[in-house]
Amino acid sequence: MNILLIGSGGREHALAWKIADSPLVSRLVVAPGNPGMANLAELVALKPTDVTGIVALARDMEADLVVIGPEVSIEAGLADALEAAEISCFGPTAAAGQLESSKAFTKAFCDRHNLPTAAWRVYDKADEARAGLDVFTPPYVIKADGLAAGKGVVIAQDRATAEAAIDDVLGGRFGTAGARVVIEDFIEGEIGSLFALSDGETTRIFGSAQDHKRAYDGETGPNTGGMGTYSPAPVFTPDLIEQVRTRLAEPALAGIAAEGKPYRGALFVELMATPEGPRLIEFNARFGDPECQVLMLRLESDIVPYLLACATGTLSHIPDPVWRDEAAICVVLAAEGYPDAPVSGSIIRGTDQDFGPDVVIFHAGTSLGPDGVLQASGGRVLNVCARGSDLGQARERAYAAIARIDWPEGFHRTDIGWRALGQ
Repeated sequence: MNILLIGSGGREHALAWKIADSPLVSRLVVAPGNPGMANLAELVALKPTDVTGIVALARDMEADLVVIGPEVSIEAGLADALEAAEISCFGPTAAAGQLESSKAFTKAFCDRHNLPTAAWRVYDKADEARAGLDVFTPPYVIKADGLAAGKGVVIAQDRATAEAAIDDVLGGRFGTAGARVVIEDFIEGEIGSLFALSDGETTRIFGSAQDHKRAYDGETGPNTGGMGTYSPAPVFTPDLIEQVRTRLAEPALAGIAAEGKPYRGALFVELMATPEGPRLIEFNARFGDPECQVLMLRLESDIVPYLLACATGTLSHIPDPVWRDEAAICVVLAAEGYPDAPVSGSIIRGTDQDFGPDVVIFHAGTSLGPDGVLQASGGRVLNVCARGSDLGQARERAYAAIARIDWPEGFHRTDIGWRALGQ
């Protein structure tokens, strides 16, 4: 098979790593990719939103399957264009992808299909939004409606902070993603992420993980796109997984199909586990980042048949995936200033060492300088991932690898996995 993978981050590096391992694959091309993928695939310098260029590349390389990594490609309508070109694609259409690209759409969708989630209101004028805080109690959850790279959420402990967050969103910080603001009730519980695959009709649960959103140790600092994750997470008992499947994943996928938007790809269900059962925080219309990284380390099965089955409507024909018994962890190394103003251009050394068979370094925001030296070029720059017989061993291996990487300008959390390990 010839496969074209779209994206350049850690999620896409992890997917490329797993896809390249498949005996079904004869050629793997990644657009645009990153330096860490160069030994796995051919890299083509196309932006993930260059729909015309990507369709042309897929035709030229006679791609049997296009795999969409980032949400921006979904919002841009890449799956729609590939479908029109009769090219198989793993990833939902722009209409189905509204489950991620618009929080207001998703909240109204939850109401239509009786999906458990927080009470909410949406506003496009700052004065009305500030007045709307009257019906909520602190802490207030303030969200930009559109795609904001995981940084458009503020949990405000007091009204003044909430009003400032509203002004921030509607004042243009997130561009068109902040044309509307969603205010929600705060949900108490333990957060988790469960994944489901869909071919438009059949649904398969595809692993779970637990993320760390705050920038600094102890769940402090601003929200980010994710500073680390691990799998499996103790919160995902068999009972909780079954509840998420029956109350959230399957009803959502059936509901979006009933509305004329059949969903083909990965649905990321971010939820809060509460005493009353799981409640939706948000959907993502793709594999998570950095959740995808730990899933790929734990997945024993060949991933390619699942990607192809979702694209071709044959998911019911293949068995459930097989997972390794080991635990996996991912620690994000970020650039100084992340998430607000990450500093680019600092030199990174030591990523090409042999860290052993259970440690993998995925690149998330790197580039090569004029002299060919690896440098930081994004906010989340490296993903240091490891497997172990249990989470404690996996974490020890990941942090031992981090200690061998020479990047003084980077920072990372030192407590990834604390909920499961108690420290």
